[in-house]
Amino acid sequence: MFNEESVLPLLVRRLRGVLDDLDEPYEVVAVDDGSTDGTAAGLSRLRAQWPQLRVLRLRRNSGHQAALLAGLLRARGRYVVSIDADLQDPPEVIGQMLDRARTDELDIVYGVRADRSSDTGFKRWTAGLYYRLMRRLVGKQVPAQAGDFRLLSRVAVEALRDLPERNPVLRLVVPWLGFPSGEVGYLREERAAGRTKYPFSRMVGLAADSVTSFSAAPLRIATWLGLAGVVICGLLVVVAVIAWFAGATVTGWPSLYVAVLFLGAVQLLCLGLLGEYVGRIYTAVQGRPAYFVATDTAGEPSGTVTAGEPSGTVTAGEPSGTATTGESTVSGTAEGAPARDAAGSAQVTDPALLADTLR
Repeated sequence: MFNEESVLPLLVRRLRGVLDDLDEPYEVVAVDDGSTDGTAAGLSRLRAQWPQLRVLRLRRNSGHQAALLAGLLRARGRYVVSIDADLQDPPEVIGQMLDRARTDELDIVYGVRADRSSDTGFKRWTAGLYYRLMRRLVGKQVPAQAGDFRLLSRVAVEALRDLPERNPVLRLVVPWLGFPSGEVGYLREERAAGRTKYPFSRMVGLAADSVTSFSAAPLRIATWLGLAGVVICGLLVVVAVIAWFAGATVTGWPSLYVAVLFLGAVQLLCLGLLGEYVGRIYTAVQGRPAYFVATDTAGEPSGTVTAGEPSGTVTAGEPSGTATTGESTVSGTAEGAPARDAAGSAQVTDPALLADTLR
């Protein structure tokens, strides 16, 4: 979660009620993605009243996918559920996901939006375009209208841990793993409080990351454009030679002008696409971790405050993103993040289950 101070009371009220009703041990892990408002202090106060709340605070804003991954990999339990802190994804669906996973012996259960009427027409159109493109690039296993609200088994989480990819787009990588999966439909609600941390620019960034991190199709497009440019230029040369032998008057500048512009455009496009991949190679060679954990309240008595930490962070009641009920772990991630996406996560962990991660 990132700067979600206003929604915390509503989130805890609904999430705790759902998890307590499961009648089994759980842990909630909240990932605070470097919030700059009162989110950390608010979580500290809430943790004093909610022993199952665990707070994972990142030192800086690392982006939504990085914060979500941090919560997933540090959650403990048999199942982990990731959910946004803004309550657009209803916590009441967690029980259905857990039942579906147990009954059908599934390792992944996706929360799928049955109705997007709460979104604008433009948002629905762009979302539909994104999922159609991703299903074409990655495969039909990518569920349509499924975001980051999902349940993962311990086996699936460990498979994610073993992947060498440093900055995965989880909504594509998780289906790619190929584990048995199912879906649970739900109605997406309006944001409970605060403002969105996921503007159009973040959506564009997510789409670009999805394409460049999971497909070489852009490079193939550049290759075909380059070949087309060579063919066209070759034809122009043939036309010019024939005109010269025929003694026709050729002014020269129109064909030359068009050829130069076309070749320049193709070259620039190819350089831009190659630059995307070179940038990813550069990031990987640098070896910088996707996130740094500042504090983790696991193992600390609830309600304690760690004073005098470097950078002045408060360790008691920090944002939590994991809950553990019975044998389930819930982690949630709220929107937000100047880094690339919104981020923040909460997770519910059961000695046997993990259920949910909050951004």
